[in-house]
Formats: sequence, structure tokens, C-alpha cells
Amino acid sequence: MKQPARTSQDKKPGTKVKRKTRDEINQEARDRKRDKKHSGNASGSRANPATESKKGTDGKPAKDPRIGSKKPIALGSDVAASKPKPAKVVKPVVEKKPRLSPEEELAQLENDERLDALLDRLENGDSLSAEEQAWLDQSLDRIDVLMEQLGIALDDGAEDEKAEEDMYRLLKGGN
Repeated sequence: MKQPARTSQDKKPGTKVKRKTRDEINQEARDRKRDKKHSGNASGSRANPATESKKGTDGKPAKDPRIGSKKPIALGSDVAASKPKPAKVVKPVVEKKPRLSPEEELAQLENDERLDALLDRLENGDSLSAEEQAWLDQSLDRIDVLMEQLGIALDDGAEDEKAEEDMYRLLKGGN
């Protein structure tokens, strides 16, 4: 016994599926493409996002949703802008010594302990280092300059002239 072949119940024997033509398929593809094309954000929305105004905020400005630095960057070929500016060099502050009057400076030099110690060493016949000798000469020269400014004359010159006259008298015959 042979049974007859069954037909699916989904398809009725009398209905035929209409096949689409190539033109219809192409038109549907174009429509899908057009719909897909407009599905994203508007151009420039990433760089300039639309700010949503919220009612009832506490007066705080809306946070910028962009990530990263907001500092403007010069894009031109401006050479001066591309060179880094040299950092300012801070000079150490030099303390200015108060300007002393010549009398005060002379008194200060005459009472200097280091000067007295070096002069004592010279009188004792000790030798001084080059640095000490240079400082001593500089100090003595400064004392001479200050004494000339103040009009103080050393009596050493008068004594030397008397001593020379006495020597001449002794050499000539002792009058």
C-alpha cells in the first residue's frame, strides 16, 4: 500500500510565491542604505556636543563632556610660537653693604683683628701666604686712600727728613 505524498500545510497548493525582479531588489537595498546612513550623530557632534539644559540645577555650569586638554594649539607655521621661551634665570640677591663714611671705614679697618694679627706676624719675621699678603696690601692701600681723603697726614715723612738732615751733619763734620 502506497500512501500519497504529503504536501506541507504552510504552502497551499494554489498560491505561488512571487519572485522579486532585479529592480525591486536594488531599490530595497538603496532604501536600507539610506536609512543606515542617517542613523548616527550629526557631523561635528563629537567636537561640539549639544549641551542639555537641565532645569533645577544648583547653578553649576555643565561639565564639558570632551576628554583631554582644552588648551588651544597654534596650527600655523608661526616660528616664534613654536620655539620654547627660555626660563627666566633668577639672580641671587646680593646683599648690599651699607655705604660707610670714610671716618667709619677707617675706624673699622684700624680695629680689624685680622689686620692686627697679620701685622704682628710681619713684625716677628714670619712669612705670609700669597692670599694673606694680598689681603694685607689691599687693606693698607685702602687705609692710605681713606687717610688722604680725610686729610690726615702721616708724621713719618717729617721724621725721615729730620733723620736725613742729622745724617748729613754727622757726615759733613758734626756742626
